[in-house]
Amino acid sequence: MNKRHLTGVIGLAAAASLVLAGCSTGGGDADAGNSDTGDASGTITLGFLPAWTDGLSTAYLLEDQLGKLGYDVKMTELTEAGVLYAGLAGGDFDMYPSAWPEVTHADYMDKYEDKIEDLGGYYDGAVLTIAVPDYMTDVNSIEDLKGQADRFGGEIIGIEPGAGLTAQTQDTMMPEYGLDSEYKLVTSSTAAMLATLQEKIDKEEDVVVTLWRPFWANDAYPIKDLEDPKGAMGTPETLHFLGTDGFSDEFPEAAEYISKIKLDDAAYAALEGLITGDEFDGDPEGAVQAWLKDNADAYPGLIA
Repeated sequence: MNKRHLTGVIGLAAAASLVLAGCSTGGGDADAGNSDTGDASGTITLGFLPAWTDGLSTAYLLEDQLGKLGYDVKMTELTEAGVLYAGLAGGDFDMYPSAWPEVTHADYMDKYEDKIEDLGGYYDGAVLTIAVPDYMTDVNSIEDLKGQADRFGGEIIGIEPGAGLTAQTQDTMMPEYGLDSEYKLVTSSTAAMLATLQEKIDKEEDVVVTLWRPFWANDAYPIKDLEDPKGAMGTPETLHFLGTDGFSDEFPEAAEYISKIKLDDAAYAALEGLITGDEFDGDPEGAVQAWLKDNADAYPGLIA
């Protein structure tokens, strides 16, 4: 089992836990520093959840690309989706670089949509999942969890309490499959969920966790998604770039550029793999440059 990703995410989550909601982290406040197009066109602040590595990856991609367009880019790390949406709606930062607004974060969008601008979708087919280790050959569907709570200590291991994945699991999936009377959804953090998953796999013990795609953990661990015949984890959705209301008026060049970014599975997996992997540990900017070297030509509009 490759443990390098787990260590990196735990470190990121630990750092993020020191951040007060809406305040920038010390390590991420430096300007992008790679502008080569002349005077800066303004400062754009990106708010993201580092434990959700789709946002971590696209935040550093946008830091690079917007910097090359001439913007100063600053980073704000947060730990809860609710705080992130409230801050975006309130103008505490300018962009959320990887939102799940169609299903997972639909409640937040319903609450704040009048103060948030959709800058376009960049990845199709994102899904929420329930997963178990692949050595559990007799558990292949969420329906198979019914009546087997003792095997799992009566627990489904989840992530942050305010995550859309948590709400979907607890409020929809568990009642739909009749699991709410047998299981407790344990919430804490993405890092804690991954640590538990690692521990159980090391001992080849039974465990069931909440996960999502795209996410590097699906490739790093010997796990499988459980079939969801009732569709209780929601339908596939598109990941979006969101801006605070008025973003495109204040940053028209950035908004136009951002709306054209599209990533497929191969491109996204390569980007996330480089940013969360060993080769560029502690150097996400270097990871982005390495990714651009291999991918910029295949995705028109990207600035190498």
